[in-house]
Amino acid sequence: MPAVRTVVVTGSASGLGAAVCERLAARGTRLIGVDLAGADIEADLAVPAGRSAAMNAVLEASGGAIDGLVACAGVGPHMSDTSLISSVNYFGAVHIIDGLRPALAGGLEPAAVAIASNSLSLVPMHDLSLVDAMLAGNEVEAARLAAELPGATVYGMSKLALARAIRHRASAWGKAGIRLNAVAPGPVLTPLLQASLDDPELGPLVDALPVPLDRRAEPGEIAATVDFLLGPDASFVHGAVLFADGGTDALVRPDQP
Repeated sequence: MPAVRTVVVTGSASGLGAAVCERLAARGTRLIGVDLAGADIEADLAVPAGRSAAMNAVLEASGGAIDGLVACAGVGPHMSDTSLISSVNYFGAVHIIDGLRPALAGGLEPAAVAIASNSLSLVPMHDLSLVDAMLAGNEVEAARLAAELPGATVYGMSKLALARAIRHRASAWGKAGIRLNAVAPGPVLTPLLQASLDDPELGPLVDALPVPLDRRAEPGEIAATVDFLLGPDASFVHGAVLFADGGTDALVRPDQP
């Protein structure tokens, strides 16, 4: 019998995180879900204390070793408190990823996946000061800058910074024997997308987004991509940002590999 893998999923209670959990559970994976409510571990990843509490609880529940991690927790561009977007989408993800790296090092064929977004290449960004602050780990400055920007801009920048952070870690994580990748979905039929559609300013922009496949993704389709990146079939995929967006990135950036 193959060993049962233990995978931690943040944002597990709904949307894409719940779809990832459903797919992994179907293959017998032992799951440790993290979310604000309705999860094995309830914690607020928007604040340092919540991240620390989540990591400590994961270590206790797993015995100090995990085989996979999916950093899925996030908030959308509709948030009125735009500083929350950078706090959850970037710092909440990166702190969990870095904090659980030692536990992954003790796992079986370990791999981690972060959920970025194709908005990282779609949202106009004329000043990358917020991206720079996030990558520098300056959460106070990032919150200040985010509070002065529209939600869509902060969302795109948080996902750009997250994708860059994943790539920046490729060397060190590779040497440690841990694969680390990101998925950049397009519009997925989740409560997060619905909140944007319901917003009077964001809704028309989402509707106008061109998708060559001419539809929005089901959560299970993105969960399948995450599952692939966690598994043995992706054993030589590392430091990648995989766009799963129905072709939108290719449409708007056809000359970018």
